[in-house]
Amino acid sequence: MIKGIIAALVAAAAVPLAVTGAVPLAVTVAIAGAGPSLHAQDTGRRADIVDLAIGDPARKERKVTVGVDRLIDTSTAAEISPADLARRFRDTRLLLIGETHTSSESHRVQRQVIQALHRAGRRVIIGLEMYPYTAQEPLDRWSRGAADGPAPMSEEAFVKESGWYLHWGYHFGYYRDIFLFARDRGVRMAGVNAPREVISAVRKKGLRNLAPEEARLLPPDIDTDDPEHLALFKAHFGADDVTHGGSGGMTEAVWKDMLAAQTAWDATMAFHAVRAWREAKDDQAIVVVLVGSGHVAYGLGIERQARRWFDREISTLIPIDMKRGETLDVRASYANVVWGVPVEPYPTYPTLGITPVTRSADQLQQVVSVDRNSPAARAGVAQGDIVLALDGQPIASREDLNRLSALKDWGDTAEVKIRRGSEELTLKLLLRR
Repeated sequence: MIKGIIAALVAAAAVPLAVTGAVPLAVTVAIAGAGPSLHAQDTGRRADIVDLAIGDPARKERKVTVGVDRLIDTSTAAEISPADLARRFRDTRLLLIGETHTSSESHRVQRQVIQALHRAGRRVIIGLEMYPYTAQEPLDRWSRGAADGPAPMSEEAFVKESGWYLHWGYHFGYYRDIFLFARDRGVRMAGVNAPREVISAVRKKGLRNLAPEEARLLPPDIDTDDPEHLALFKAHFGADDVTHGGSGGMTEAVWKDMLAAQTAWDATMAFHAVRAWREAKDDQAIVVVLVGSGHVAYGLGIERQARRWFDREISTLIPIDMKRGETLDVRASYANVVWGVPVEPYPTYPTLGITPVTRSADQLQQVVSVDRNSPAARAGVAQGDIVLALDGQPIASREDLNRLSALKDWGDTAEVKIRRGSEELTLKLLLRR
């Protein structure tokens, strides 16, 4: 279920890092990336990830068979249609929909579910992994749409003012239809992720060593110790994971520290999704959280944390990439509804293929990993390089790099100026699939 690419251009943007200094930097960036590390679907490991005997005891001993465009209710193994979803989730108050961030099919599924619930008359609130809960004001202005005046907020203004490419590294185009639907229908959108300052604090000091004022930015009660969640976490980071040189040599203490960071991330999103539901003051309201599938699978991430504060019904839905004509046996405990979607051979939007992290001393972007077979790898970008400019535009922050990268299309070229040791180089990246 994992793509070999651990994080795209959003390293350190959206999730607490590992909680002790013992965790290698590339591993902490992988956790931090809000990227495909726990979400994307690699056919090499996908079948193993979706078929673990963990999660809901009533379903974990059963399997269901999924195919392209087939929706399976795993409680009954019955095939349902998108039109049935509003009825299937009529008692649900918190709905977690998994995604592969660079899969347009994942986002199509999310949009169809939101539209079905809205047509059924439900008050829908869209919870977003993409924004911290502290960045709510521009989301509220966007959600008010035409109610805010004769000229609703433009897409360009929203992307800039909300800090999309500061908080999230993936192209806004993947999410555009969902955001436009929310604006045009007046559907509230709420950030549920952790704020940047607590991320930085966890990175530097670890979850257990936060100052009181930092700890207050996280939920008061986080369950960091669950053997099934640890088993799932290990399954995601296979021994052959080239991003951090293989995981087989990591100690049990390191695994648990990594999981503690992950659970803090899950708990933060759970806490603020529940808060968004309560703020709606509508018993029939439903919060639909759009989030990487790794936070949804087997009910061990956000769902498990949310149940500590929330006694209403929580449901999960995960799209699963499928090859043409393929069927796949999926553990029934994987999600309440599984939806087979066609695998996409290429991302809709190009990426450079580097994972940068900001160096605190000078704010330059140091490359901590380069995706295999990416434009950056083919051009010779290496781990440890410092990114200085893209197409002659200075790179002073991760937001600069993400924003300028988003202007590119397949077939374009990009000139990346880097510093390697004492030498400055300009490398030409060919954005080819």
